[in-house]
Amino acid sequence: MYKIDFHHPCHIYFIGIGGISMSGLAEILLEEGFQVSGSDISPSPLTESLEKNHAVIFYGQKASNLTKDIDVVVYTSAIHPDNPEYAAMKELRLPSLTRAELLGQMMQNYEMPIAVSGTHGKTTTTSMISEILLEGNYDPTLSIGGILKAISGNIRIGKSKYFVTEACEYTNSFLSFFPKIGIILNIEEDHLDFFKDIQDIRNSFHQFAALIPEDGTLIISSDIIHYKEITKGLKCRIITYGSSPDSDYSCSGIRYDDLAHPTFLLNRKGGGSQTFSLMVPGEHNVYNAMAAIALADLLNIDDSIIQKAFSGFSGTDRRYEYKGKINGISIIDDYAHHPTEITATLKAAANYPHKSLWCVFQPHTYTRTKAFLPEFAKALSLADHVILADIYAARETDTLGISSKDLQEEILRAGGQCIYLPSFEAIEKFVLENCINGDLLITMGAGDVVKVGEKLLQK
Repeated sequence: MYKIDFHHPCHIYFIGIGGISMSGLAEILLEEGFQVSGSDISPSPLTESLEKNHAVIFYGQKASNLTKDIDVVVYTSAIHPDNPEYAAMKELRLPSLTRAELLGQMMQNYEMPIAVSGTHGKTTTTSMISEILLEGNYDPTLSIGGILKAISGNIRIGKSKYFVTEACEYTNSFLSFFPKIGIILNIEEDHLDFFKDIQDIRNSFHQFAALIPEDGTLIISSDIIHYKEITKGLKCRIITYGSSPDSDYSCSGIRYDDLAHPTFLLNRKGGGSQTFSLMVPGEHNVYNAMAAIALADLLNIDDSIIQKAFSGFSGTDRRYEYKGKINGISIIDDYAHHPTEITATLKAAANYPHKSLWCVFQPHTYTRTKAFLPEFAKALSLADHVILADIYAARETDTLGISSKDLQEEILRAGGQCIYLPSFEAIEKFVLENCINGDLLITMGAGDVVKVGEKLLQK
């Protein structure tokens, strides 16, 4: 594997530099004095920000963009061998790194790299930890999978020993990391276009945990089924949190305000209790917060700092994000694209004031839709009314013979109220004709369904 010498900056080229993670890594390298270039399909606020920092960006991916003066090319799992720049990289015999390998090498430059993993909740928990470290003046370097308002972006370059990042299991990316502190929030079936089954996924998380050195720490949810299989054989310190009072951290007495924000009693095993309040909704965020508190305790951060950080954290973009109102209809946008995430979001919405709960759902990938069809139907049936958009293909092509109409039929069989509309324009028209003052509308999915709510608010 090509090794970057951070003491001798070189020329790094990013295929797909405009992605939320790739752009962030490019920004860090620019700050470290590297020459950065790359390509993307079209301009965006992220690419424009990089250009202001003297990155050279090509719009349109062409073989001619790559030149022999490039020292190393970085690409993601979304880039396939038939990509013209990838093919040119091979032809020119340029050294290469995956995004995860680059991020792993970056982590080695910090004394305290912290990696947050799990099927769900990575961005929110990473953001909570970031807020705590910022509030405590720890001057961290941050790499977040969403836009955090406190830093007006997804990247912050600090000067301390702390580096905080998300650790995604897809394509085993997180096995290229070097965490001193690792967090595992949950482990469920997902990304079945890559993993064989849940046991394959659990094995990858076990390998991730095994990356933590003997003088490091794993913070893990004890609610993960047979979680001790994941921690078996580890030499690092293990801290647990979860619903069981036998966990190192547990909670009780959860209550909600009028906007579904929870207050809960945190119980530290052998260390007393403390009340915390959140400005993000839902019980699932109580558990995300417990993981963040466990980390803060490990770093000896005072409860007053933790609570102040929580009180200033209202979520990241696309995580139960309030967008506005039209005709008295509240519009929320959420990134949920897995049945467990949908269930958590819709249960949180049940505590939010509304007459009827509408969910505009855009399924994400054919593989996931086919694998979890009954589970999607059950989760979405928590809404009073479901409107389905076409499946967002992302990295896939339709070879499975699955469509949103199949999901509609499954929801109707489960007793839910559901319609399928083939275009965002049709969905917007239907919403305006059928939602009433006092209703709550959630646009949901990992694709571009956010545009529906944004277009409605422009009318």
